[in-house]
Amino acid sequence: MTAPALPHRRARHVLRYLVAVLFTLVVAMGTVPDLLFGLDRRSPFAQLVSFRPVVLVGVLVLLVLLAALLRLDRRVWPFVAGTLVVLLVGAGMTLPRAFAGPLPTGGTPLKVLAFNTYEGQAGVPALAELIRTDRPDLISLPESGSRFAAKLAVAIEPLGYRLHSTTGKGRNDVNNVTAAVSDRLGDVDVTIGRDTTTFPYVDVTGGALGRLHFIAFHSVAPVPGSVPEWVQDMNLLQKWCAGPTPAVVAGDFNATLDNSPLRDGTAGCGDAASQRGDGLVPTWGPYAAGPGVRDAAGPQIDHVFATAGIIAEEFGVHDLPGSDHRAVTTTLRLP
Repeated sequence: MTAPALPHRRARHVLRYLVAVLFTLVVAMGTVPDLLFGLDRRSPFAQLVSFRPVVLVGVLVLLVLLAALLRLDRRVWPFVAGTLVVLLVGAGMTLPRAFAGPLPTGGTPLKVLAFNTYEGQAGVPALAELIRTDRPDLISLPESGSRFAAKLAVAIEPLGYRLHSTTGKGRNDVNNVTAAVSDRLGDVDVTIGRDTTTFPYVDVTGGALGRLHFIAFHSVAPVPGSVPEWVQDMNLLQKWCAGPTPAVVAGDFNATLDNSPLRDGTAGCGDAASQRGDGLVPTWGPYAAGPGVRDAAGPQIDHVFATAGIIAEEFGVHDLPGSDHRAVTTTLRLP
């Protein structure tokens, strides 16, 4: 080998490694943007990371293709190594939610239901039947104002529920939230919170709940142009998850646990679905796409969070007509 050829070969090695690093960075931006200087607090990464389980499947396919190419050309190995690292990091952050933790060994049961009624268009009979069958103590109904609540009240007030909406008569359902409270909880106190960016929330406490606060919550969606407001709504969750009193926050958060703003906002709270190994079960999908797409690849953006010491004993999802969301139910155990 002549002397001039040696520097040329080294330059090609360096260039290949630089390209591999850039390639890995691009893969990471699509897979773990929440680890790259808060990139997931910006569009489109805020939306993309919500679909991380699907993205991870794509990264796995890419890794298999690169591994096949590696058999033909050993120089591909830096690309294989970088892709493998991204896959392992992303999977390590996501897959634990599919494994259940220890069941609570005691405590008082508290049943919670959360369901986005899709602008108040969800079918009342099916929802009322789920309530009649499951008999939740507390219900969070995002996108449900006085109009939807009036229809639901006819069906569930005879079952022993009182409904509290964030609006007066005639206001749009999509902008509001309703909480339904079982009479079993006694004389509770209900207040309306308006320190969110867009949707008010219902705060229920007192009665048999004691100091515990139940929050029927709906965050603005992180669509382009609304991501800053969405981050503010996620930050507001610290009010309850890091607050001085026990709390349960239920509803549509428009975020998965792959979104770092939700993880930061709920530090101090546990996610009922993840505690029961159902943290990857989809709860939302584009309405026009139909339930098949939602159930296969949709994100889990409907949650029930509870402060430390309150553990989920059961968790379930339910398909109800008229909504692009699934209803989620859980039985919590209060210490």
